Order: sequence, then C-alpha cells, then structure tokens
Amino acid sequence: MFSESSDYYLLAIETSCDETSVAVVRNGREVLSNLVSSQIDTHRQFGGVVPEIASRKHVESITAIAEEALRNADVGLERIDAVAVTQGPGLVGALLVGVVAAKTLAFALDVPLIGTHHIAGHIYANRLIGEILYPAMALVVSGGHTELVLLESEGSFRIIGRTRDDAIGEAYDKVARALKFPYPGGPHVDRLAQEAEAEIELPRSWLEPDSYDFSFSGLKSAVLAEINRANMKGEELNAAALAKGFQASAVEVVTGKAMRAAAEFGVRQMLLCGGVAANRGLRERLSRLCEEAGLPLLIPPLSLCTDNAAMIAAAADLKWRRGEFTSLDMKADPQMPLEDWSVKKSASVGED
Repeated sequence: MFSESSDYYLLAIETSCDETSVAVVRNGREVLSNLVSSQIDTHRQFGGVVPEIASRKHVESITAIAEEALRNADVGLERIDAVAVTQGPGLVGALLVGVVAAKTLAFALDVPLIGTHHIAGHIYANRLIGEILYPAMALVVSGGHTELVLLESEGSFRIIGRTRDDAIGEAYDKVARALKFPYPGGPHVDRLAQEAEAEIELPRSWLEPDSYDFSFSGLKSAVLAEINRANMKGEELNAAALAKGFQASAVEVVTGKAMRAAAEFGVRQMLLCGGVAANRGLRERLSRLCEEAGLPLLIPPLSLCTDNAAMIAAAADLKWRRGEFTSLDMKADPQMPLEDWSVKKSASVGED
C-alpha cells in the first residue's frame, strides 16, 4: 500500500485505440520504461483505424510489450505494487484486450487494479514533466476529443467546453485526406502550413459569445469548398495556403477559447494535452499567448502527447495514493465520463 517513505511501482497498460503500450513508473512520476507499439503502418492502407484489426494487433503484441517494458525498467513482477489500465473511453474491442491483461496480472500478483480514464491520462502526462498548479485549465486536443477541462484541485475534472461534432484531430485527418495525404494526415497538414507563404483565409467558428464549445464541421466544409472551386475552374490548388488557412482558423479558435476560459476561472496554469498537442502551430501560438498573459504553461514532450502507458500510470497514481482501487469485475467502458472518474472529494493526499 501507499507509503510516502518507500518506493512503489505501477505497471500501466494502454490499448484504447491503435497503440499497444506498457509502462513501469516509480512513485507516480519517474518513468522507468514506456514501450509503445504503433499500428499506423497497418491502418494506413485503409485510410484510418479499423477497430477489429486494432483489437487483433493488441492481442498479438501485448505480452511481448509487457515483458520488454519490465526488462527495460529492470523491475521484476514481484516488485509491482499495482496494475493500471485504460478502462475508457476508446474502441471497446481494443480496450478489452488491455483490461483482460491487466485483470490477469493484478489477480496473479495479488495487487490492486486501477481502471483509469484515458483523458485523465493525457492531462496528467503533464505531471511527469513538472508540478501542476491548481486551479488549472487543460486544453485537450486529440483525434477523438476537443475539450476544455477545469481542474479545481488535484484529480478533480470539470468539463466546461467540448466539441459538438468532429474533434480537432478528426478535422485534421479529413482535411488531409481531401488534400490526398496518407493517414495519419495531421502532421502533414501542420508541416505544409508551416512551409506556406500565402494563406487562404477561412471562417472562424466561435459559436455563441459565451460558449466554450467547439465546432469544426463548418471549417472542414470550407476547405472542401475551396478544393471544389479550384477543380471546377480548372485552377491549380494552392494546397499549402489552404493548409495554412485551415490551421490558422482551428488554432486561433481553440487557443482563444482556452485563454478566455483561463481568465474567467482565474486559473494558475494552462495544460496542453492529447495527440494534437504535438502540432507545432498549436504549441507555438499557445506558448506565445500564455507568455503574454503571464500564465505558466505545461506541454508534454512529443513522446508523451500521443497515446502511451506512462500517462495512464501518472493518472492512476492519483487513485493509488488515495487507496481508490477497482474491482476485478470491472468492464471496459468506451463512453466513460471524465468527471465521474474524479477522485473522492474527501481525499486530500498529495494536494499541491
């Protein structure tokens, strides 16, 4: 059990989508190993993730990845104090592979099981690189999520804004597909936007004046309209200028709403989280805005932005230190609510 005077080791498993990952983390912060097996090459030929194939690939690789993670950490199974696993959200078949593996390990080792929220993992990846100052505002940007999450205290999650249609990562991938880039297309659009000199100006979707929600369907449609216009006129499309216009619109809206929310709720820190946090344009603009506002900003390194098990261990540590464990009859939950995963209000272990 948790003791501030002795080291403890969490083994974490992440299989929510198309990465199989296992990590060993000491004391909730020191990453001893963080193995990630990506399925991008497998899914690229289909233009996106095929759930059934993703599940099969997880089954094929989970045991080998776990064994290698333990070897790289130089930690034996007898030293593992708890097993954490992504319980949701995600693809149900993919989640089930990790959940079954984690249950088996926890039962065999007679150690606690900690079902962990995937987005909480993305948020608390920041804790692996620095202290989180509360209250904090998390801008979550990924393939399946675009959310503004207020953290009033450690392990407390309150969603104040979310996407009404496509997440920002989905919008990037759909625009990339229209520009004939391979999956995953987001990095290609980001690179092209950085290289562009001209810009095709596109609309900004701010929604209602007081709303913190997001919508990218109109922006995506505007991109497709520009492509169709060029095709109908027989003109050569300036793909770089279009990519720059798309990125400028998307980034301006998400960062603008994040900064407005930070001011309204009086937070002490901004956190950037999720796979799209690797986007150079987004990182640069948010960094500049936070610097101008005198607001500290935490952004994980690229290796901790995409799905990985170290971030799951970082979030699970919140529950470990409070003794909030999960029953072995836990089920994978593809629609798992983030706010419901918050730590118990009465617990105060490790508050900053």
